[in-house]
Amino acid sequence: MSQSHRVRITSPNVAEAAPGLWSNCLQVEDTLYLSGFTSRANDGETIIGKDGYEQAKVIFQKMKDLCEAAGGTIDDVVTMTIFVTDIKENQGVWKARREFFTGDFPACALIEVKGLAKPEILVEIQGQARLAKK
Repeated sequence: MSQSHRVRITSPNVAEAAPGLWSNCLQVEDTLYLSGFTSRANDGETIIGKDGYEQAKVIFQKMKDLCEAAGGTIDDVVTMTIFVTDIKENQGVWKARREFFTGDFPACALIEVKGLAKPEILVEIQGQARLAKK
């Protein structure tokens, strides 16, 4: 696939990684590929939220902002992979998810991992969205 088929989607509300690391969101035709997001603040250091619920809310807001920047909605997300450092955090993640999604929820995998990028990061979520045709 040539680079011309990929479009980098950005939002002023979601900090971008330094060049050469990764893209937060790439659009290929009507599909968005959303990187794994944490509740890291736009300063690149501070982690927002003390539990899975609070961190998931920050993450879902980032996903929502990027979907909207591409002309869609968060309900266009069709699949997610959720990583948690403690499986008990899943209840908070599900609670946050219900605050952002309506109708049929995305297909989803929940995986408990030993650790994420920093000890205070409890949740990371990546996804794919299929933008509705207008």
